[in-house]
Amino acid sequence: MKANRCTHLNEDKSAQVGIGTLIIFIAMVLVAAVAAAVLIQTSGVLQQRAQQTGAEATREVSSNLDVKNIEGIRAANGTGDNVNLSGTIDLLRLQIGLQAGSSPVDMNQVVVTISDGSHTNTLRYLNETVLKDNHKENIENIIKNHSTEFFALNDIRDHDNSFNQKNPVINTGDLINMYISTAYSDVTHNHELSIDSAEVDEGTEISDSKLKLSPRTHVEIMLIPEAGALTHANFVTPSTYGVNNIVKMYP
Repeated sequence: MKANRCTHLNEDKSAQVGIGTLIIFIAMVLVAAVAAAVLIQTSGVLQQRAQQTGAEATREVSSNLDVKNIEGIRAANGTGDNVNLSGTIDLLRLQIGLQAGSSPVDMNQVVVTISDGSHTNTLRYLNETVLKDNHKENIENIIKNHSTEFFALNDIRDHDNSFNQKNPVINTGDLINMYISTAYSDVTHNHELSIDSAEVDEGTEISDSKLKLSPRTHVEIMLIPEAGALTHANFVTPSTYGVNNIVKMYP
């Protein structure tokens, strides 16, 4: 019988050395360092964007205006027993607050649209050229001169004094009135009118809002804040206004 053959492998314990190997090693370290720097920078940018997006999303869901109720005010011609009320709603008074957990809202940045189905007005808060410190003068201003451009505000409850005519910021718990002129051309052109409930001086002639809020009119109001959800208040005016100077519209 033949003896088993044993195969022996020579172990090569030598390694490649020299400047070439060192260059390759340094290049690998540099590539790894650059890759790590890119990843760190990218993760930082993504974190900042995520925080910004989260903050904006929080503002979008937490800055919500709440329309408590809406009253319609009819223009009056005459005094005492000789008062004649118009057949349309000539001024809307909206009572507005904030929903629970809402962030403060700057009413100076709120845009309001109102439509009677035939015409739409886009309104903003009075600018500096017409704004007065007295809310009564501001209400008169929109009724007499700026019914298609502006709305006026007046605070009802403001414990922290965050609201004033030049800085109309409302916080949770605050309550304000918003006045929107809706006077129709027949009323404004044919009569000298006063709207006492809106604190307009007797005999004030009001400008045409291009709107006509007759009985059974579908009205759409949308409040658009700078940040946060849109607020809708849609209603149909009553079938008759009767002899009331102030008519409940919403809810």
